[in-house]
Amino acid sequence: MQFARINDVTIHYQIIGGPGDKPVLVFANSLGTDFRIWRDVIVRLAGDFAIVLYDKRGHGLSDLGQMPYSIEDHATDLAGLLDFLSVKNAIICGLSVGGLVAQSLYQRRADLVRALILCDTAHKIGTAESWNARIAAVEAEGIESIVDAIMERWFTPAFRRPENIAYAGYCNMLIRQPVEGYAATCAALRDADLTGAAAKIAVPTICIVGDQDGSTPPELVLSTAKLIPNARYEVIKDAGHIPCVEQPEALTEVIRAFIDVVLRGEQAP
Repeated sequence: MQFARINDVTIHYQIIGGPGDKPVLVFANSLGTDFRIWRDVIVRLAGDFAIVLYDKRGHGLSDLGQMPYSIEDHATDLAGLLDFLSVKNAIICGLSVGGLVAQSLYQRRADLVRALILCDTAHKIGTAESWNARIAAVEAEGIESIVDAIMERWFTPAFRRPENIAYAGYCNMLIRQPVEGYAATCAALRDADLTGAAAKIAVPTICIVGDQDGSTPPELVLSTAKLIPNARYEVIKDAGHIPCVEQPEALTEVIRAFIDVVLRGEQAP
């Protein structure tokens, strides 16, 4: 396990080496998860690219940090981690809140961003009322009280079968996140609106969504793609909010194809 002290927060991360002539891929995970959600994508990319994964503050093995949080705090943590690792000009892949972090990172530190892969995310997610209700629920009754509702958004009915052992494991992952970190990140999501910033993104960008995403539905993700100049849009079939778990092979193919487009564009005269 690897740890770094960033902005007075201990951040858990993993770096996997790769060819020096290829871009570094950085993965930012969703609310209520840790970086293990990317495993089945990473095993398909390792060796071809250097890869950075990390647990954002309040999640996984990273510190809670000082609260309240903002999306900008999460973006500053990621910028600090990339500076610590001497990573620049990376392709940032963010899922859900990780996608908002990726957009905020570009807004604050464009030198770190070569391209954006915005997965099951948007320029603004949810309403103040919905986030406040979720915060109140987890603070009063724990994350266990919302597991069933969240899993309906995360995964398709086919994945949520009782005999699917992996489904039980992802329920455990959610339940075992710190309540304080989860609630603080809900508040950061509630307060984040990157609608204006999206129109100013000037690096290659793709917006990807599972066709059965219950948290950031396809029409919301498409609306974000339309805000970003020249952004691509791709739908992953038979996937909910976390296609890196349900359809890692299909998601990896989309990621590889996008990176090929980015590299070809940079090589064009």
